[in-house]
Amino acid sequence: MNTLIRRLSFIALLLPIFVTPVQSQSVYYPPAGDAWEERAPSDVGLNSEAIDRAVEIATNHENSVERDLRIAILKGFSSEPYHYLAGPVRERGGPAGMIIKNGYIVAKWGDLNRVDMTFSVTKSYLSTVAGLAWDSGLIQNLDDRVKEYVWEERVFDGEHNSAITWEHLLNQSSDWYGTLFGMEDWGDRPPRDGDIDTWRMRELHEPGTHYKYNDVRVNLLAYSLLHVLREPLPKVLKREVMDPIGASTTWRWFGYDNSFVMIDGLEMQSVSGGGHNGGGLFINTYDQARFGLLFARNGTWNDRRIISPEWIEMAKSPSEPNPDYGYMWWTLKGDTDWGNVPDHLYYAAGFGGNFIIVDQEKDLVIVTRWLDNSVLGELVETVYTALN
Repeated sequence: MNTLIRRLSFIALLLPIFVTPVQSQSVYYPPAGDAWEERAPSDVGLNSEAIDRAVEIATNHENSVERDLRIAILKGFSSEPYHYLAGPVRERGGPAGMIIKNGYIVAKWGDLNRVDMTFSVTKSYLSTVAGLAWDSGLIQNLDDRVKEYVWEERVFDGEHNSAITWEHLLNQSSDWYGTLFGMEDWGDRPPRDGDIDTWRMRELHEPGTHYKYNDVRVNLLAYSLLHVLREPLPKVLKREVMDPIGASTTWRWFGYDNSFVMIDGLEMQSVSGGGHNGGGLFINTYDQARFGLLFARNGTWNDRRIISPEWIEMAKSPSEPNPDYGYMWWTLKGDTDWGNVPDHLYYAAGFGGNFIIVDQEKDLVIVTRWLDNSVLGELVETVYTALN
């Protein structure tokens, strides 16, 4: 896609993003703090019994990962050679979640203020930071080669790596090879069959043709964005997104112990896109729900445009290498089947049963923490029966 042409109508958007009147005041947004209004499901057109069943599913099906996430991470990725903890880890809490309709809380369960790891849900926040860079014009075109923006440490040298574009990093089709912060690309989720040398010396796929979920390459995107934005990504996210939507001050975004780089003479940490080796986003359920509501409202909060609708449309659109995946958001456009659930919704997903599910058409957000993955489709389908 020619993203330069597609973004001409947004050329006036510069960081920091200017306030633009875009929403009627009759649309409810929760204020900062704890005063988030609650409504009975029936008050917003939902079937109360169906919502109660959804909450029952969530509370009765806790994910089996250990509460001690150090053990869970090391066990969960034990098939990876040389896998280790490189960033912070925190013991997890119990099942928690919220169902938001028309901006109002219609159901909630668990400790919503507890700050927990959220693993690969972090990737959807990272994608959003990339969207801020694109909206502002710091990234001119997603079809641009990243080497045109990032030349330090020669991470995009060579015939293969030099062909990688921003879009390839965003939809995980780059097949980048190399070492970043001491971690080898091939060591992340290698095939279970075959020896290490065979996988390490594998034939590379042309960038853009093959999807491969890989945290080293996701961390490469974070590293590249750090060099473009020239300030820590958590600082950008806080100023441009989390503060405007009234998020708490308790969330944190970590990298690895050795992922510090020099930018403009200052040492900054390059954050990770998940908790695969520790680190990533640590956040409470209320703040996850605010982030989901921002997307349900197509990037606006009250009268402020935070993220452009065009970016959100691209982020949630299926990619050619994997129709179930956009720009670090999951879709239902491929093989995923959640039963009687519309395929226009999209979601963020993380290890251990962490999800943010967004339906812009229905103004609906579902957040779950530590849910058994096997009942996710049943939970979401049950919520949709409440809409009928």
